[in-house]
Amino acid sequence: MMPKIVVRSLSEEEIKQKEIRNWPIWEKEVSRFDWSYDADEECLILEGRFNVETDEGIFSFGPGDFILFPQGLSCIWDITEDVRKHYNFL
Repeated sequence: MMPKIVVRSLSEEEIKQKEIRNWPIWEKEVSRFDWSYDADEECLILEGRFNVETDEGIFSFGPGDFILFPQGLSCIWDITEDVRKHYNFL
């Protein structure tokens, strides 16, 4: 069974508690590429829109989404608007 992507919204309080604003920022222009996760990654999308294609289907994300990409996930990223996100590997 493939690991599942988890997405939710965080309150400003949760963002402060997790110190997300101190996490590194990753930026990527409109593009499409294969990706696989060697570790769990949690991220908060600041700008942009993208789809992640997995064996489970296609998932769409945008600003404000807090996402956990699980270790072992192989997918295709399809960025439709330039992305900026805070990220943290667990």
